[in-house]
Amino acid sequence: MRSRHDRDLHAASFDRAADVYDASRPSYPAEAVAWLTDGREGAALDLGAGTGKLTAALVDRGFDVTAVDPSPEMLRVLGSRLPGVEALLGTAERIPVADASQGLVTVAQAWHWVDAARAVPEVARVLTPGGRLGLVWNYRDERVEWVRLLSELIGAGDAYTGGEEQPVVGAPFGPLERHDVPWTQQLDLGGLLDLVRSRSYFITKDPDAQAAVIASVRRLHAEHPELAGAETIALPYVTHCYRADLAG
Repeated sequence: MRSRHDRDLHAASFDRAADVYDASRPSYPAEAVAWLTDGREGAALDLGAGTGKLTAALVDRGFDVTAVDPSPEMLRVLGSRLPGVEALLGTAERIPVADASQGLVTVAQAWHWVDAARAVPEVARVLTPGGRLGLVWNYRDERVEWVRLLSELIGAGDAYTGGEEQPVVGAPFGPLERHDVPWTQQLDLGGLLDLVRSRSYFITKDPDAQAAVIASVRRLHAEHPELAGAETIALPYVTHCYRADLAG
């Protein structure tokens, strides 16, 4: 696992790539969002909202959403996408909303960046009694050979993404439930390269290393028999969903 300092540097790197992040990162499958939000309605807080990928899905399901993120650039993009959503600077350790004001808190692709010992009581503070915390990650399905090779080429193993272990929540929340959703993102080569450019472990490389990564991904697309220069690329994912309700 990376040090806290390294993880903070990677987390902060997204401020430099907000637009490419928004253009290339996938949203979350409807089945995943439905499972995370089942039985909930009303006020929801999307924590670590980024450019609003999950925020938009919550709005579409009828929630009154507040978005919180530490990156002004991410919130700038979110604001242009979702002008009706209140967007606030903040972190999981210091959430800028009132006590017991939210029935649901979601964290998409971000819980691994937080200090859980400080974030768990802070999330509990803003939730109503019996409120829910929902965590979700999209993971490329590396059981597929070319996807595994892609991860090796772009240095995904150098980053801490939260996939190594079950997320830490614990008291005052009840048991943590899990639900996995397999699905496929359709994109072209340009979209695949932008997806690579949006990753923290790419953003933090020097320009020469970045250029080498892009060249290697182009070769993979041109030469791998499962891709062979295809105009449309089917990139398989498995979305890992977790939920826990506030006890008592």
